[in-house]
Amino acid sequence: MTGSVPHIMTLDELGPRLCILGPSNSGKSTLAVAIGRARGLPPVHLDQLYHRPNTDWQPRPVEEFVALHDAAIADAGWVMDGNYSRCLPQRLERATGVIMLNVSTPTSLFRYLRRSWFERDRRGGLEGARDSVKWGMIRHITVTTPGNRRRNQETFDRIVLPKIRLETARDLVRFYRSEGLER
Repeated sequence: MTGSVPHIMTLDELGPRLCILGPSNSGKSTLAVAIGRARGLPPVHLDQLYHRPNTDWQPRPVEEFVALHDAAIADAGWVMDGNYSRCLPQRLERATGVIMLNVSTPTSLFRYLRRSWFERDRRGGLEGARDSVKWGMIRHITVTTPGNRRRNQETFDRIVLPKIRLETARDLVRFYRSEGLER
C-alpha cells in the first residue's frame, strides 16, 4: 500500500443543489448563507418553511410544510439547511451534494444560548420572531441530539452523493477559509 493522501472533497465538487445537515445550532444556516452568497445559490432554511412566520415557532400543518419543501427542491439550484427527516428522501433525490456538520453538544448549547440572548437578526431565524431560551430546546440539544448521533452517522454513510463531513467547529472554520467563504 502506498502512502497516498485521501481526496478531500471541495465545495465545487458538490454541485448546485446542496443539503446541509447536522444538529441544532451547529452552524447550518450561517454556512448556507455563506455558500449561497459565494456560489449565487438561494439559501433555503427549512426551519422557516416548517414554522409559521410571526409566531413563537409554531409549526405549519405537515402538508403545507411538505408542499413548500417540495417546491423549493424543484428549483435548479439551492443550498438547503435543516434535517427534517420526513422530507430527506426526496431532498436527497434532487441534491447534488451534502455537507454534514457535527459539532459537540456543549458547542451547540453555547450557540443556542448566545443566539437567544444576543443575536437579533440571525441567519435562518423566523420572520417576525425573536429567539428565546426554551427548556424544550435545551433538552433537545442536551438529551435528544446526542442520542441521534449514531443514526445521523449511519444516514450520512448511506448517502452516495458527493459529501463532506465537518466534525468540529475548528473543521468548519478551516472549511470557510479553504473555500473562501465569508460569514
